[in-house]
Amino acid sequence: MLDNKGFDMWANSYDKSVNLADENNEYPFAGYRNILNAIFNAVMKNSPAKVLDIGIGTGTLSTKLYENGNFITGVDFSKEMLEISKNKMPDARFFDFDFSDGLPSEINGEEFDFIVSTYAIHHIDDAMKIKFITSLLDRLESGGKIYIGDVSFLTKEELEKCKEDFAEDFDDEEFYFVFSDIESELQKNCKVQYHKFSHCAGILEISAL
Repeated sequence: MLDNKGFDMWANSYDKSVNLADENNEYPFAGYRNILNAIFNAVMKNSPAKVLDIGIGTGTLSTKLYENGNFITGVDFSKEMLEISKNKMPDARFFDFDFSDGLPSEINGEEFDFIVSTYAIHHIDDAMKIKFITSLLDRLESGGKIYIGDVSFLTKEELEKCKEDFAEDFDDEEFYFVFSDIESELQKNCKVQYHKFSHCAGILEISAL
């Protein structure tokens, strides 16, 4: 599992390596562009919107939203990736912060039309995911939604098949969610749907009850 220094080192080649894996339909980024496009289209239906991007990285998704008139707040623990995002979105707000500790105090009390996170939440375990997602519900404007696109699976069997098919590359240190494992816990606090986009990725769509 990469820490912030690892992502700093990966920053300049990140987009290229992600796109290559997506083009080849390979774990872990098969479906990447389709996931980002789906989230982009969902936000644009209510544009201009206030968007919080958790684990914004190099800003691939949020840059497109920014260019189309949305207001971006980005959080990431990689200084190098944040610098890339800042260059793309000079008028956006950015915070160097590890979301495993919650959200930056500077945005306490703020609400957003959309909270998005792509390929980041797998860095925290399922119990932390559920707690973190639940905490985000209070940060949504009325009618707002959370979209989490990530390496994920509908069932445990799908995860095991991916692990078998990509045994040499599979990262056992990450916490990829299995929707059937977390659905009931999430449903205690919110409305949730899972949209599958590839053999190893999908989107959680979440809104308040």
